[in-house]
Amino acid sequence: MQEFFMDYGLWLLIGLLVLIGAIFLLAGRKASVDSPAAERPALVEKEVAPTAAAIPEPVTPAPSIIAAEPQPLVAPVAPPPIASQATAPAPAGQDNLLRMKGVGPKLNQLLIELGVTRYEQIANWTDADLTAIDAKLGNFKGRPVRDQWIDQAKYLAAGDFAGFEAKYGKL
Repeated sequence: MQEFFMDYGLWLLIGLLVLIGAIFLLAGRKASVDSPAAERPALVEKEVAPTAAAIPEPVTPAPSIIAAEPQPLVAPVAPPPIASQATAPAPAGQDNLLRMKGVGPKLNQLLIELGVTRYEQIANWTDADLTAIDAKLGNFKGRPVRDQWIDQAKYLAAGDFAGFEAKYGKL
């Protein structure tokens, strides 16, 4: 008998607790269903008659003021674009900017939209050009410096593919 309780004692205890819980829940539910109506609190619904305050009065719009003469609109003046080699139109044709390390399809498209299509353009960037382009790259900000685009573009613009591959890896 002792072995039986050692093996199944925990399960018997859990079963007993479940049985007591079920009896407790069922006994509480039956008492609330069988109790007379006098013991249960009655729900009182009050009818509320509409009052004069509840009916909204029509709102008349305020008279609008119309200006005798319309004011002319002044268009904001955009600052003149900075002429630099970075945004200058590329000579005929485009270079495959995807050959540069760190330039993928999305960044390539963004560079084309910014007017950068040739290795020579990138190779001739000054610090001011680099800062201006970097500010327009959005999520790709910092890539030109981190991936050394100017140095890569110098190799590619000169046609020194062996030097490029020696420094940056295979094309």
